[in-house]
Amino acid sequence: MKNARDIIIRPIITERSTTESQKNKYTFEVSRDANKIEIAQAVEEIFGVDVMGVNTLNMKGKLKRTGRFEGRRKNWKKAVVTLTPESKPIEFFEGV
Repeated sequence: MKNARDIIIRPIITERSTTESQKNKYTFEVSRDANKIEIAQAVEEIFGVDVMGVNTLNMKGKLKRTGRFEGRRKNWKKAVVTLTPESKPIEFFEGV
């Protein structure tokens, strides 16, 4: 099994993700080759919470231009993790 810190890359903190955190849903950027089971185990290990479900999305990199040159940002994977109602909230998202 991979290291949990290699699977969870960073939390995604946006206006929408902070409103979803009140419903026990937290959003993370995860490794592109990680599956839902590995993501759930990594979140449980890092934050010490109980995971009820994981939804994943493959995000395409945005097209960017610099003058006449075009390029793309890298493709990445997003995971929305739902915690059980009895689980404690993740403190990283508190006070944002």
